[in-house]
Amino acid sequence: MDRLTYQGIELDAETALALLEWQAEMGVDEAMGDVPADRFQVAAAPPPPLIAMTPPAAPALTLTADDDDLPGRVAQAEALAAQADTLDALAAAQERFDGIELKKGARNFCFADGNPAARVLILGEAPGDEEDRQGRPFVGRAGQLLDRMFDAIGLSRQSVDAERALYITNVLTWRPPGNRDPQPDEIAVSLPFVRRHIELAAPDVIVLMGNIACDAAIGRRGILRLRGTWTQAFGRPALPMAHPAYLLRNPPAKREAWADLLSLAARLDGQA
Repeated sequence: MDRLTYQGIELDAETALALLEWQAEMGVDEAMGDVPADRFQVAAAPPPPLIAMTPPAAPALTLTADDDDLPGRVAQAEALAAQADTLDALAAAQERFDGIELKKGARNFCFADGNPAARVLILGEAPGDEEDRQGRPFVGRAGQLLDRMFDAIGLSRQSVDAERALYITNVLTWRPPGNRDPQPDEIAVSLPFVRRHIELAAPDVIVLMGNIACDAAIGRRGILRLRGTWTQAFGRPALPMAHPAYLLRNPPAKREAWADLLSLAARLDGQA
């Protein structure tokens, strides 16, 4: 189906999908019908009768250390991260860390890009397909838009001047299959490396790009509510912003992104 009608308005499939994504970003978790439902009556309804069945015997599951020892994997990540005293050492430690299954299916390790001395560190979510191919964050369509956005306020990942430079990394350094969202355990074992990464780079401010970055850094989601409001992450000023991939799907949101960029520029210039 290419088109549908909503409240008398004909929508194409792409617009309908964008509206659905916007509702999810705003926290909508249930569809409402035309007729009101009595929740008390629904809750009081008796459960359906059970049908006696003999289930087939389930095969025994064999858990590996990676499956049943998340605290152990996190502790190993913390130990490796703490031992790294340079960004190169941290990259080497994280690349050899085997406590994350994503490593087995990804093409390339995707650590960082830009100038490590930059005042601004951009924390994204996870590598996509093009990032996985090149081993660098934000190099696909979303990355190209990110470059244009920050170039508009005089910042670039190519700049050798720390005052005008960007340093870019992600919560995850390995691509999730199918570009799915990172799982909680994947974020948990990556966070020790993220914290140490930010300690070593020591940026003045952090830009949290999208829901996953906000979840990892400040424990909150709902980027359309969070964006544009300064907070603290990893002991530094942080500005949540909508991910460029979202802006590609929802061009009108670029207006708010521009306001966020101006807020960042003002903070860097000491005017906020």
